[in-house]
Amino acid sequence: MSRIGIIGAGAWGTSLASVLQRAGNDIVLQAHEPETVDSINVDHINGPFLPGVLLDPKIYSTTKLDEATDADAVLLVTPAKHLRAVCEKAAPGWSDDVPAIICTKGIEQNSYALMSEVVAATLPRKPMAVLSGPTFAIEVARDLPTAVALACNDEALGKILMEYMNSRHFRIYRSGDVVGAQIGGAVKNVIAIACGIVEGRGLGENARSALVTRGLAEMIRLGVAKGARPETLSGLSGLGDLTLTCYSMKSRNFSLGVALGRGKALDKILDERKSVAEGVYSASSVTGLARLLGIEVPICDAVNDVINNAGDVDTSISELLSRPLKEETK
Repeated sequence: MSRIGIIGAGAWGTSLASVLQRAGNDIVLQAHEPETVDSINVDHINGPFLPGVLLDPKIYSTTKLDEATDADAVLLVTPAKHLRAVCEKAAPGWSDDVPAIICTKGIEQNSYALMSEVVAATLPRKPMAVLSGPTFAIEVARDLPTAVALACNDEALGKILMEYMNSRHFRIYRSGDVVGAQIGGAVKNVIAIACGIVEGRGLGENARSALVTRGLAEMIRLGVAKGARPETLSGLSGLGDLTLTCYSMKSRNFSLGVALGRGKALDKILDERKSVAEGVYSASSVTGLARLLGIEVPICDAVNDVINNAGDVDTSISELLSRPLKEETK
């Protein structure tokens, strides 16, 4: 394996291009926008999505999906809401022996399908893995120490991918729990919005710590009901990602929650942003999947009410605080 394609040249896709190029691979980075391609190929920066980070001139960008899928492995780094359409479009030029590595965090709206289920439906017979964990794109791009989990049902493939993707400052831990890696990555974005609202409302660190802890409980309940291992959600792709996302303004979801907590309208927040805060789209998907599985996720429900049902922030907080008393383990 020496040529890796990456579909999606946002901040995360571009950061992965940098880290995998440093690991010794040839990189083809597919972007939707021609101006992003020109910025990468000519100026060796991703001006629209990752400004200020110099990219190696060896990283090649293109708008053509078939150039990215002509590789030994392909990373999928598109927003969750676009993944199905992108995979369907890429399928004709994608060989069956080329693995798909899912780097997108989310659950599909309406179908409540995990990203692996979307890939299985649109790219049948393709080997598959999931890369997830506590990662801010800018830190990965700057080669700061990072640890992630690579989940793959095929142990041999997982070991091969680890060898070619691991580098000195990008440490990969292998997992066999594809479901758990995805549930953690989706739910943490919703909990991060809740934590941002608490910060924006000035409700204190006690409240945020409680949200993180009870949010982890929701994550584990939902994951186990979907078939995940609870220990996965206590690891990098669960607790690790949750704590990173809930405590920093570098987090798009946390910072969006802060703005909501300060009274800013959601549509205005989104209009001012170029990057995607996946929690906005995952809120309805996480709560929908929870209903389907018969699982209670009150924090995620409250966020979904604020995001999608014009719910009042203070009312949602009050309803959470007035829930019936219960054992901590439930």
